[in-house]
Amino acid sequence: MTRFEEVINFLYAQLPVFHREGKKAYKPGLGNIENLSAQLGNPQQVFKSLHIAGTNGKGSSSHFMASILQEHGYKVGLYTSPHLKSFTERIKINGQEVDKQWIVDFFDQYQPLLASVRPSFFEWTVIMAFQYFKEQEVDFAIIETGLGGRLDSTNIIHPLACLITNIGYDHQDILGDSLELIAAEKAGIIKPNTPICISEKQVETIGIFQSKADHEHAPIRYASDEVHVLNPVFSTDGMHLDVETKTWGNFQVQSPYAGIYQVNNLRGVIAWCEQINNLGLIPLELPKIQAGIASCRINTALRGRWEVYQEKPWIVADTGHNESGIRQILEQVQQFQPKQLTIILGMVADKEIDRVLSLFPKDAAYIFTEADNPRAMKADKLQESACKHGLLGTLAENVNQAIARARGTESDFILITGSTYLVAEIDESF
Repeated sequence: MTRFEEVINFLYAQLPVFHREGKKAYKPGLGNIENLSAQLGNPQQVFKSLHIAGTNGKGSSSHFMASILQEHGYKVGLYTSPHLKSFTERIKINGQEVDKQWIVDFFDQYQPLLASVRPSFFEWTVIMAFQYFKEQEVDFAIIETGLGGRLDSTNIIHPLACLITNIGYDHQDILGDSLELIAAEKAGIIKPNTPICISEKQVETIGIFQSKADHEHAPIRYASDEVHVLNPVFSTDGMHLDVETKTWGNFQVQSPYAGIYQVNNLRGVIAWCEQINNLGLIPLELPKIQAGIASCRINTALRGRWEVYQEKPWIVADTGHNESGIRQILEQVQQFQPKQLTIILGMVADKEIDRVLSLFPKDAAYIFTEADNPRAMKADKLQESACKHGLLGTLAENVNQAIARARGTESDFILITGSTYLVAEIDESF
């Protein structure tokens, strides 16, 4: 075992880790991160940042924005969570993951601080990212919230501008059981006199955002009012869009990501770019915005979003795991008009299982499985819950066994979804 693996295993073992423990690992409040930051000289104050929150789409939007700034020639830090394959995916500069030796050196240097503060795993990774971006002297850092916004550890930054992607049902046990309550938590990233862009204008949440923006004297814009997206065309290579804006007129965009939900994400990012440019915060040029979107996969290595592994049969994986995410994934599957659809499904136990299961088609074949994660719902329990919704299928020990079995059937479309952790365990050598 390498020293890096020893350090990561130690952090997993010693610190509360949300992706393994769920709610009990969540530490509300900013006390720990403020303490850590103060001990390190407030590294987040050294670099300019942009802050992104939302239920779905914040990861994709963060990567799109990072790629756009890279195309403008900037040195761009990107902090996102969770990771798919390797911990180092969480902290990147111009698409390059943080060096494993730097993680080890940081741990060795600040282990006494770790012992005295006892932060959560997420708090520790946030302060690592801030320190790394400071040391590497990034021009800008794109910071994605982990959970919520108001009490999220990332919320000690003072960004140039903020983006909230959308509001859906997720983590209700922590954020609240209504869209209004969830929106109020996400709105916590809105800062005094700091521009805020909202990707999706939703009836239930518009008043929450408007009230918070008014209170903070924060210029607010709604992407759907400013940017119109027309004629989306989906292909194995991604998605093509016609776009209409007030600043840049009419133009076309090619995205390497083909998920239907990316239409809203791109509308939000383009509207945000327009806002940031028009307010003189960062000068942005349309050709470089287009290039940033088109080169996002190359520039930032975003994975797990409508990821096509093969055709004939189609094998597609998506990390969608909540109601709004699954709804759009299934809508896109139906556009392929599969004759025999197999869905490989694994979920975590602390989700609104019934709310999500009610969306799935009853005429598909199912293979229920689980990720190697303490939060994963046992496959037999998931099968039992799914049966109550008329979803019938078999069990597989893991996702790769499920894929092998599905490929041995007559299925012309195989969808793997329900959990980030499930998609992370796909062996791409199949």
